[in-house]
Amino acid sequence: MVRLQSRMVELGTAAPPFALPDPTGRVHALPDFAASPGLLVAFICNHCPYVKHILDGFAGFAREYGPRGLAIVAISANDVRAYPEDAPPAMAEIAARHKFTFPYLYDESQAVAHAYHAVCTPEFFLFDQSRRLVYGGQFDDSRPNSGIPVTGVSLRAAADAVLAGSPIPVEQRSSVGCSIKWKAGNAPVA
Repeated sequence: MVRLQSRMVELGTAAPPFALPDPTGRVHALPDFAASPGLLVAFICNHCPYVKHILDGFAGFAREYGPRGLAIVAISANDVRAYPEDAPPAMAEIAARHKFTFPYLYDESQAVAHAYHAVCTPEFFLFDQSRRLVYGGQFDDSRPNSGIPVTGVSLRAAADAVLAGSPIPVEQRSSVGCSIKWKAGNAPVA
């Protein structure tokens, strides 16, 4: 496991387009969420201990914020040849087990992960109604074995502000997690 911190993408950056399949093959694309006042794009995977640590909290966050109008998608971009536990069939199992209320998409080419400048899992990108980045980084300060409870406080504060049409009141803090498992020759240049 390689522990990384997310890059801090410049606020105001436009949401890169995506059109990715969920494990059933249904394609979800950025325009599908145009009516929502905010869009959260989360890079996660199945095997990362950092993701596993927050997964129930994140699924609960989605059940709370989805009905309030926040569109949410999760994307796995890991190389499934090297990490078969992250393949779409296992993604479907994770989504069912944790009662995901949002699409869990597979970025086989890893092009979307590159476009978002994602480097680790979990990593969160929150966009406002105009699909400009207003928050990028962590779910909260909790990490595996940290003793800090998983609350999602950082992302909750940002999502509350987006849904209220207010400025984001929280400090942007990098996410910490496992590196995205890039295909050979596909890793971003630092």
